Amino acid sequence: MGGAVSAGEDNDELIDHLKAAQYIRSELVEQAFRAVDRADYYLEEFKENAYKDLAWKHGNIHLSAPCIYSEVMEALDLQPGLSFLNLGSGTGYLSSMVGLILGPFGVNHGVELHSDVTEYAKQKLDFFIRTSDSFDKFDFCEPSFVTGNCLEISPGCSQYDRVYCGAGVQKQHEGYMKSLLKVGGVLVMPLEEKLTKITRTGPSAWETKKILAVSFAPLIQPCQSESGESRLVQFQAVRDPLLSVLTSPGGETLRKEQGTPPPGHVEIR
Repeated sequence: MGGAVSAGEDNDELIDHLKAAQYIRSELVEQAFRAVDRADYYLEEFKENAYKDLAWKHGNIHLSAPCIYSEVMEALDLQPGLSFLNLGSGTGYLSSMVGLILGPFGVNHGVELHSDVTEYAKQKLDFFIRTSDSFDKFDFCEPSFVTGNCLEISPGCSQYDRVYCGAGVQKQHEGYMKSLLKVGGVLVMPLEEKLTKITRTGPSAWETKKILAVSFAPLIQPCQSESGESRLVQFQAVRDPLLSVLTSPGGETLRKEQGTPPPGHVEIR
């Protein structure tokens, strides 16, 4: 999937092409794309293809085409302070761009099926934090990645303002995906070969918009453990006003006194 725009010589030229073709339409999304160099999420030997509008896959590592990520970022309608869940978080490229928009009071969670890709994403995140000059312009909501099947998120987990699924969703899982979303929230996912935006307008009310035709590998069904039990993905509760205080100046002292884990903490049980 991809090939909608010409290749760029570098990240900025690729973004110029995406903007000219109206895949990138808002200033916030443009700034995030320019701040995160797509090539940094490629293996060294494949970086020559980083600025082509094409998907890339090597083993379990996968990146969607830039035009697809552009449509996803625009459809999510991101704002500072929101909570975001990335299902099939992969390399962490998308989560890092989202984190630049969410800012310090957001929540940025990712679930990835393959443990080797989770480790790859953590390495790329560490490199981004160490080398990027973006933090002069942005307050970053650092992503937290956990390994697990996104169809096994614990029923006790909080709902999110924004949810993206990076694998093809079958019709029977549509209700499950919707259940992860707060009222007023936005879900973007490939549903039956169409990139689809679903807005939750009430407890049982939804607005659906088909964005474009896509081809994604389907969701992998959960496998039971040797004990016969599923392995639920468990997240720290989505941030509440107290956690906003804990992230403010002086919040580290309060966190230590109350024994509160750092914001964005995730675990799997």
